[in-house]
Amino acid sequence: MKRALVISGGGSKGAFAGGVAQFLMEEKKRKYDLFLGSSTGSLMVSHLALGMIDELKHLYTNVDQKTIFSNNPFLIRKIHGEKVISINHLNTFWNFINGRKTFGESKNLRKLIKRNITEEMYQQIKYNNIESVVTVSNLSTNKVEYKSINDCTYNDFCDWIWASCNYAPFMSVLVKDGCQYADGGFGCIVPIKEAILRGATEIDAIILETKVTQINRIQSKNPFSILFDIFDFMLEHVERHNITIGKLSASDYNVKLNLYYTPTVLTTNSLVFDKKLMTKWWVQGYKHAQLKYNEFTNEFRPNL
Repeated sequence: MKRALVISGGGSKGAFAGGVAQFLMEEKKRKYDLFLGSSTGSLMVSHLALGMIDELKHLYTNVDQKTIFSNNPFLIRKIHGEKVISINHLNTFWNFINGRKTFGESKNLRKLIKRNITEEMYQQIKYNNIESVVTVSNLSTNKVEYKSINDCTYNDFCDWIWASCNYAPFMSVLVKDGCQYADGGFGCIVPIKEAILRGATEIDAIILETKVTQINRIQSKNPFSILFDIFDFMLEHVERHNITIGKLSASDYNVKLNLYYTPTVLTTNSLVFDKKLMTKWWVQGYKHAQLKYNEFTNEFRPNL
């Protein structure tokens, strides 16, 4: 049996996935041979592969906008209790003046990755023969690519993690090997099929959206807001497609597939990194997984 943990994209909502993973790995003692992530999921696979749950929790509950952005294109304010994003005209204009390709820059995230995913961790994962895979979108070739730690140098692997997390055009674009790379979620938010193709016979997939659409958005008031709404609309449909393909592939290959959705809408602005909210979501993820287990006598049924 080859067991895989797949974590979808979802920006700051990755904190919820961390709580679910903590329950599965610490409480239920699940061991995984393959960790596969997209976007925020890519940022998590290295720590999870080594069972470094506490370190991952510290990372996800101590980040803010400054931790991620070297040039933040957003201003954040509250309307009717909901955090709404508007344009930071000065920062955006500065990026354009400097000939950059995006509204904002996420070089601080690249530094964060290097500080928290060390070369020693990279070597230990390879030594333990645990496959860690990140998803990236090749904007130059219009292809989704999957980068395994087994095929990368340490610096390359850090680059791919960074690229997978970069929600362009609001964050940086990685230029590597003559191609431009960005968020893995643009092509595949939930890489279930890739886990199956890599030999997984049982998959736990954490999906950072509700099972049924529950959003009725506030009407957009500025170009950034409408752009976010458009992106979210498209990516939600990409996600639904990924899940459908994953279910069909699991059926075809006789793979046991467990899907873990969020019970409620956590946020409509996943690029808002709020320490208090992310700490709350981590706890919610753990408790939600625990609740699902306790609802049933002898069997954990995550699909319900």
